[in-house]
This record gives sequence, structure tokens and C-alpha cells, in this order.
Amino acid sequence: MKMPKTDKIKSSEQISSLIETLLVEKKSELTDDIQTEFKKLKRESIDKPVIFIGTGTCGLGAGAGKTLKIINEYLTEKNIDADIVEVGCIGFCVEEPLVDVQLPGKNRISFSKITEEKVETFLDAILDGELPDENIVCQFETENLKKWENVPTITEHPFFSLQTRWVLPNCGIVDPTSIEEYIAHDGYKGLAKMLRNTTPKELCEIVQESGLRGRGGGGFLTAKKWKFALDTPSEQKYFICNADEGDPGAFMDRAVIEGDPYRLLEGLTISSYGIGATKAYIYIRAEYPLAIERLKVAIAKSKQYGLLGQNILDSGYDLEIVIKKGAGAFVCGEETALIHSIEGKRGMPRPRPPFPAVSGLFGKPTIINNVETLANLPAIVYKGADWFNSKGTAGSKGTKVFALSGKINNTGLVEVEMGVKLRDIIFKIGGGIPNGKQYKAAQMGGPSGGCIPEQHLDIEIDYESLQTVGAMMGSGGLVVMDEETCMVDVAKFFMDFIQRESCGKCIPCREGTRRMLEILEGITRGRKSESRFEALERFKGVMYLNRLADVIKDTSLCGLGKTAPNPVLSTLRWFKDEYEQHIFARKCPAGVCKELLTYEIVADACKGCTLCKRECPNDAILGNAKTPHFIIEDKCIGCGRCYEVCRFNAVTVK
Repeated sequence: MKMPKTDKIKSSEQISSLIETLLVEKKSELTDDIQTEFKKLKRESIDKPVIFIGTGTCGLGAGAGKTLKIINEYLTEKNIDADIVEVGCIGFCVEEPLVDVQLPGKNRISFSKITEEKVETFLDAILDGELPDENIVCQFETENLKKWENVPTITEHPFFSLQTRWVLPNCGIVDPTSIEEYIAHDGYKGLAKMLRNTTPKELCEIVQESGLRGRGGGGFLTAKKWKFALDTPSEQKYFICNADEGDPGAFMDRAVIEGDPYRLLEGLTISSYGIGATKAYIYIRAEYPLAIERLKVAIAKSKQYGLLGQNILDSGYDLEIVIKKGAGAFVCGEETALIHSIEGKRGMPRPRPPFPAVSGLFGKPTIINNVETLANLPAIVYKGADWFNSKGTAGSKGTKVFALSGKINNTGLVEVEMGVKLRDIIFKIGGGIPNGKQYKAAQMGGPSGGCIPEQHLDIEIDYESLQTVGAMMGSGGLVVMDEETCMVDVAKFFMDFIQRESCGKCIPCREGTRRMLEILEGITRGRKSESRFEALERFKGVMYLNRLADVIKDTSLCGLGKTAPNPVLSTLRWFKDEYEQHIFARKCPAGVCKELLTYEIVADACKGCTLCKRECPNDAILGNAKTPHFIIEDKCIGCGRCYEVCRFNAVTVK
């Protein structure tokens, strides 16, 4: 994995001139030299080709590292003078590796799936001013630069046209290691404005007026939490950024940090000032090495520029930011468990009250917000509360970032205004379900969330609306499922995840989730795997499933335990008929639960090739060469190997 490199150390004069721009109220007041420098940093004016390549984790996984190597070799061999800029993920993950090219005087243009073998042909054409025949995504329209003909702008592209990119405006666009580029794109303007004009109490009022709610779980009002900590007297206070991101299918925080780390640092500095904290932690899982490396670079440069550390922007405010690596435990997404982990203890929740805002890290007032929440703050402070709450619904303001994955054409990262319909996300931005399959459900909120069925596709995405259908916003994972998905199997997957990730401290969560998993395993078990008493226990368990879920919700210690039954309750609510098929008929309508599948060989279609017989691991197939075969049902273990190897479609599944 290629890690980012720091730029050459700037002279003190260069640093001072850039920092002075943060103290200027209007852009028109900038000196001509600074405006010229900003045009270069924003690439509104270039004198040689610039090649941008997405080297976030998703890009590297798709082969961007190899593409980057070939591009470097190409430019060296051809003796072409061009800049290469490594950027983060713009969100269009399904089309990685993404490579953008900007030629002098022309708009930047983006191309998809530029793998190593396509590099030479692609660069031969574009550097000669000609468009390749395929792989064109869009162009980024810039004032005073020439447009490419017959190429859609980013605002016209179906994936981006419905998005409102307030948290992600720089991701995939700027060099994430360059603090100068961040400043040129209005970075640190919010921090400078705050330190110059705003007290901590006034900042809390601004955030309250904006209507910003926490983007990491239940959507608690951000300013309300801050005020608790601000009003609690203490010689030391802490702020923690939760970048642990433990939900399956979630990668929003990672992408923000890899693509725009300075936005997080600015937001964290603003937040810490708002409660009077002088030390902050970024709790991030060790499985995010690229994000951690870019944070280290960003922290070092912010200190160099006087934007972090002692006496920030000569305001008298001090802040130290520390990176704390987590081991990837799901339970550490819970506030008190995360605090214990930072303290060097086992990550386990504790009873509340006292709440962390009163007694948190090392017994001091502590506030915890996630990456997306903090990334909203620079623009809120710079542009104002009214600007932020101009978007969204009555109770849910601003935008929300979702990690779109599963059975959908356009997997990736999307940011939409609160109140947009789920149908628009899936079928307009996401491009619908692959292979002409039917939509079945979307899992929102991770293991603590629920499934949204087809009849609620037109629901508006906000905190209150989602709760009416048994789902929740959560951190932003959105996993789409099609008609071939078994909802009982989905519930079993999430319950297995929750049971394994339970910290084990409280009995309702530790034992209750285990029992719920056993019941689900019984539902998906075939008769051949049962003893004579297990069939009775199977029905008895099903009868107590709802009651068990209620006990777990009512008596678990922490929020993760209280929401643990949600995947089961949600699927039971909307897909009861599918559960009944599993329970009474012992059939899996989606054909996923292997023990409930019955395999048969159609005699008229069987050619007697003996391949299925040879591949059967349990000798359950009888028949001679060139004569029809048949399956002994009592010996069949339902592995499906015969179905997979048959070349004549003679094996059927029921």
C-alpha cells in the first residue's frame, strides 16, 4: 500500500502569508499574490498536465496502486512533464480505479476502470487532446476553463446529480496531504472566524440553531451534549472523535479521513473549543492504516502552521490531538466502552449515569462525536446556522452520508439531503438492482438497525421516519438485498455478528443473543440434522422469540444490547410469511438455507455422465453410465455440489 508523502517544508514567510488569509473576512480582500497562489492550488490555472488518481482503500483494492506505477513509468519513458496527484475516494467505488486528467486551459475530466493494461492507450489519447472511446465518467466544470464537448458535468451524472456534498466536497478532488489546498478551498476559515468572534457558549448556541444531530447512532442533538460538558466545572476536559466504524458494510468515516483529513481536524478543534477541552483523541481502528497515516501527516502540518497545538492562531487556545488505535471491537462503538479502551482497560460499557459529559475519560467531562458529525462543523461555523438548517426536514437538518453496498449496481459513498426518498437513493443514485432482479429490502443502521421492505421504498430518510418502520439512521450503512436474499438468513447473520461481538458483561445480551441465534439456527435446520426432541424445542423457541427480544431490549446494560434484537424483530415484522415457510413447510423460498433445499434429478434431462455421482461427498447419487441417475433423499446432505457441476440442467432445487 502506497502511503502519502509530506510536501516540502514551506518557509515561514509562505506559511504566514497563507495563515493571514484566514483572518481576511472577504475573498476580495486577498492580495493579488495570494489569489494567484490559490488559483494554482485549486488548479484553476495550470501550465502542464495534471493526472489525479484515486488511491483511497477502495481504489487500491481495485488496482489503483498498479495503475499509479504504470502511469509513473509511462511519463518517465515518454519524458512527459506532468504532475501526479493522489486523491481520496470520490464515492463512485464501483468504477475504480478512477483516473482524472486536466490539461492546461481545459476542464478536469474523469475516467473509470483505468486498470494497468489500459494506461498506455488511455494516456496516448488524452494527453494528445483526444477523448478515449470509453470509460468517460464526467467533467468538473470550472470558470474560465474550456469544456469538453459531449461530456456530462459532474452535476449531470446520474450518480452525483441528486447528491448534496457538504461533508464530501473535497474527497476525490484535492490532495489529502496538502494543507495548502485545503486552505485554498476555504479550509480553516470556520476555525479562524470562531476564534476571532465566538465564545464557547456562543458556539454551542450556533450549533444548536443549526439543528445538527449526531451522525453516529441515535441522532442526539449535538449542542445539547456539548452544553452538559461546558457547564460542568473541571480543570481538564476531553473531546473524543469516534472513528472506529464497526458496522458491517460501513466505510463512510474511513473515506472522509483518507480523502479530507484536515476537515476532521478542523471540526475536532472547533468542537473541543466549544466545551473547553484542551486535549482530544481520535479513536480509530488499526485496520485503517491509510487513514491513520494521513491523519498523522495532517496533524504534523497543522502544528507546523499554528493551527493545532499551543496558542492556535494567536488566540490563546491550546489543543493537543492524539491518535488512539482500536482493535476493531464492535462494542467499542458504545461511548463508555470506548472510553475504557482509551484508558487502557477492557472495552466494556458501564452503567449510566453519570454520563460521559459529566464524568467520562479519566473521570473528566468528555464528549464523543463521530467523524461525520465533526466534518459538518467547519462549514456550519463559517457559513452560519441558517445555511445548514436550510436543507433537510423539520427534525433532521443538513445531509447524511451513506455507504451503499449489497445487491445494487452503483456501490459507493453517497451524500444526500435529509428527507430524500429511499427509492431515489436506490434506483436513481444507486442505479437499481443488478440483473433485472426485484428489490426486496434495505438494511439500515447496521446490526442495531432494521430492514425496509418494498412497500416503504418511498419513505423519507430522516431520524423519525425510519423509526416508524423499525429501522434507524445509525452511522450510515445501507445494504441492499434482492429477491434471492433469505431474510431469515439475514437475521441469522446479524445475530451471529452481535452474539460474537457481545462484550459478555450483562447476561441479557450475552445469553439472550445466543439463545436467539440458536432459535434462528433451528428454523433453518433440516429434519435430517434433528434429534427427536429438537423438533419440539424448535417450535417452542419460535413461540418465545418475541418475548425474548423484549427482555433483551428492556434489561441490557448498553445501547448495543438494547438494540441487538432489532434485525430479528424487523424481519419478523415485514417478512413473517418467509419465517412461516421456514418453520412449518421447512422451505427456504429464496433457496439460500441449504439444509432446507431438496435436490432432484429430472430423468428425461439426465444423460448419465456420472459427474454428479463422482462429485457427491456422501455417495447419495445412484445410477450407471448413460442411464438416468437419482438422489437418495435420506443420504443427501444438501451441499448442492450436484447442482453446480451438472452440465445439462438436469438437477433441480426445491
